[in-house]
Amino acid sequence: MEKFTTLTGVAAPMPLVNIDTDMIIPKQFLKTIKRSGLGVNLFDEMRYTQDGKEIPDFVLNQPAYRSAEILVAGDNFGCGSSREHAPWALLDFGIRCVISTSFADIFYNNCFKNGILPIVMPQDVVDALMADARKGANARITVDLPSQTVTTSDGKVFAFEVDSHRKHCLINGLDDIGLTMEKAASIAAYEAKAATLRPWA
Repeated sequence: MEKFTTLTGVAAPMPLVNIDTDMIIPKQFLKTIKRSGLGVNLFDEMRYTQDGKEIPDFVLNQPAYRSAEILVAGDNFGCGSSREHAPWALLDFGIRCVISTSFADIFYNNCFKNGILPIVMPQDVVDALMADARKGANARITVDLPSQTVTTSDGKVFAFEVDSHRKHCLINGLDDIGLTMEKAASIAAYEAKAATLRPWA
């Protein structure tokens, strides 16, 4: 997967709480097993009318946020069903980082496995980042994973915590398969030894 080191981009404010995975990508779009093509249906029911027209007031339909790469969200983001299509849809739209006060566990884990950095911040920090995001496209937020900081458009710096193993995987672009392949030499040596000791196997 794509490496994540430092990201500077537009942050879209989405202060709704309890945004579940069905809101992120409704069930009718779960038929595909491809990770691409889902971005157009991200937040489909909030983003479009029933006849497919854009709802102008929805944040990602507004000109300032059409190219957003960061989402500043309300509490308990990604709750509901465990569908991995939710981070797929976010990533396909272009979202590489979601900041909230809390995430549902399965969604949180799925983000790391798909190259998205979910950041947990205290409510006062999320409020400050939300206010900064509301400034529009000229107010760009910087997320620095190596230093574990988020910097607002006016230079305020906030630190965040992240598991060291997950940090390693994101910085090096390692999904579960990539992580396993880091041990390819050891695996090959084991297989060669096993073939010698148990040629019948």
